[in-house]
Amino acid sequence: MKILFSGYHNPNFITITEYIEEAIRKLGYQLISFDDRKFIIPGRLRKKFYFLHTLDLKRINGNLTKIARKEKPEIYIETGGYQIFPASIRAIKKMGIKTGLWTIDPIREDDPRLKIEFAYDFVFCGGTEMVEVLKGKEIENGPFWLPFACDPDFHKRVEVNQEERKKYGSDICFVGSFYPNRAEILEKITDFNLKVWGPGWNNLSFDSPLKKLAKESQLKPEEWRKIYSSSKIILAIHYQDGKIPCYQASPKVYEALACKSFLLVDNQKDVKSLFEDGKHLTIFKDIKDLREKIKYYLIHPEERERIAQEGYREVIQKHTYLHRIKKMLTVIGKKIFESA
Repeated sequence: MKILFSGYHNPNFITITEYIEEAIRKLGYQLISFDDRKFIIPGRLRKKFYFLHTLDLKRINGNLTKIARKEKPEIYIETGGYQIFPASIRAIKKMGIKTGLWTIDPIREDDPRLKIEFAYDFVFCGGTEMVEVLKGKEIENGPFWLPFACDPDFHKRVEVNQEERKKYGSDICFVGSFYPNRAEILEKITDFNLKVWGPGWNNLSFDSPLKKLAKESQLKPEEWRKIYSSSKIILAIHYQDGKIPCYQASPKVYEALACKSFLLVDNQKDVKSLFEDGKHLTIFKDIKDLREKIKYYLIHPEERERIAQEGYREVIQKHTYLHRIKKMLTVIGKKIFESA
C-alpha cells in the first residue's frame, strides 16, 4: 500500500515528520514524502506582502495534487493542517484517496484551524483540548485522540564522558522554548543546580535570575540526548497562554522517558491519562510541591532510578510512533475495507 505523507522537513534538526516517515517504512508501506512548507519566496517577503505568501501556498498545493494524481496512493496523511487548502483535500478525495489530518500543535487563541473547513475523511488530534474544540465541527470521522510518542532509534540513553557530563549535566534540567509560564516556574528554582536549554530564552527580562542559567540554543538530537543522559532530574513544563488550555503531553515527555530519564512534569491532563504518577514519572502541582519533590528525589537516587526504569518500559511498550501509526492506519483502513 502507498501512503502519501505531508509534513515539514526542518533543515536544522529531526522532527516528528521524520519519526512518522520512519514508522510508515518500518510497517512495510511504500512512502511518498511531501514537504508542505517548501516555499520558494523568502519568508521576509511573504510576511511583508501577503499575496506572495498566498501565491506560494497555491504552488505548494498544486504540487501536492499533482503528486497524488501521479502516485495514486491509497492514503494521504497531513500533519499540522496550516498549509493545505480544503480544495486540495477535496481534489485528492475525488481521486479515491482516503485523507487524514493529524493536528500536532497546541491550540492558540487566533488558531487558523478554527476557521477552516475540515474536508478530511479523518481527523486525529495530538491533545484532548483539540478534540474538545473540534467536536462541534462537521468532521466525517473523528476527531480521534492520537497522542505524540517516541522513536527508540532516535530517543535513547547515551554514554557521556566526564567532560560531556560537566558541560551538559545538572541536578535539574529543562529543555524547551521560552514561554512566560515556563520562565515564571523556573525562576522559582534557580537556587538549585539548574540548566535551561532552548530557543527564545534571550527574551528573559534583564533582571531575571534565569539569565545566567538559560542557554539560548537550537539543540541537535545528539546534544539533548547527552543532556537527558547526564542530568538527575528532567523537568517538563507545558506551554500555557492563560487563555485557551493545553492538555496535550508534549513530545518531550515521551522522549525523556525513552532516554531512561527521571521525569518531573507539571499537572497536565493528558500526561495523567497516559502515565501513572509515582510509577512512570512524577507530577508536581505547584511551586511548593515542585521544590519539595526536587529536594526529595535529589537525595533518593534509588527511587529516581526505579521510576525512570518503569517509565522507560511503559513508553517503549505502548507509546512509540509505530504504535501511533498502526492505530491511525487501523482506523483509516477499516473505512477503506468498508468502501471496497
